[in-house]
Amino acid sequence: MKKLGLVLLTLVVAVGCACTMTKASDAVKDYLGKYNNQDPEIIAQLDTVAEEENFTDEQSEIYKEIMKKQYTDLKYEIVDEKYNGDEAVVTTKISVYNLYKVQKEAENYKEEHEEEFQDSNKKYDVNKFLDYKLEQMKKNDEVVEYTIDFQVTKKDGKWKIENVPTEDLEKIHGIYNYEND
Repeated sequence: MKKLGLVLLTLVVAVGCACTMTKASDAVKDYLGKYNNQDPEIIAQLDTVAEEENFTDEQSEIYKEIMKKQYTDLKYEIVDEKYNGDEAVVTTKISVYNLYKVQKEAENYKEEHEEEFQDSNKKYDVNKFLDYKLEQMKKNDEVVEYTIDFQVTKKDGKWKIENVPTEDLEKIHGIYNYEND
């Protein structure tokens, strides 16, 4: 599932935001609004991730359902804007489902209950584990808050977020490893 998250993050990096608004924070609102409103470009990335992870059709649908809920329920608040000419830093507090914790707990559970994830030949069955992990993710309602400093640039009169670092994308998706902070 870690690979899953990183692939998704890599794919979503390309999703930029160009706004005709007058403030840099409008670009951030537009960008995060694409998640909240399940923009087709964002949702299309879920299909790509599901294909690369070789989910079963059922697992793929569950995964997409989980992430759509994550996106729709993402909450954010613009905390500060600092300008330096045509560049700005928009500090934003976000609140998302804590999928990092759920995935970590699922991995720990797998290590302690290996027999539950074996087939009839006593061999590890990745699909049994993915079913378990996805079910835990689906049931999760615990949230975590993060602060993100979005780098926004004004080009041709429009404020735009061009690159969102992987760490910040992990925060948006709720899979950021906050234990390393």
